[in-house]
Amino acid sequence: MYPEYLVAPMRKELTDVGFEELKTPEEVDSAIKQDGTVFVVVNSVCGCAAANARPAAIAAIKNEKHPDKIVTVFAGMEREAVDKARSYMLPYPPSSPAMALFKDGKLVHMIERHQIEGRPAQMIADNLVAAFDEYC
Repeated sequence: MYPEYLVAPMRKELTDVGFEELKTPEEVDSAIKQDGTVFVVVNSVCGCAAANARPAAIAAIKNEKHPDKIVTVFAGMEREAVDKARSYMLPYPPSSPAMALFKDGKLVHMIERHQIEGRPAQMIADNLVAAFDEYC
């Protein structure tokens, strides 16, 4: 667990643009199981989350076609909520940061940490936009 004062600005970066923070397994279940599309960002304190993942997610949701709901869980903080979100992302191994798109409760697109590290935020955003255009 990280000190809350450390992660607060990282949380705020996503919540300020409309991401709903999920802090319990029940909130994760409720969000992912709903009809429509749900975009989940597994947030993290690492540098690739700051430089690549969060900026990419923020850019992608500005697309004309975008998910019905955008949510986030924070790795290293609300462990049970993160574990529940990751259970929906199987067979992909746990990864943070990570991004997943669900449609009607089914995983339809996944971006793992190894697809985020070392890639420009715009490249990741373009990948997400393509998924949003296809599924949203």
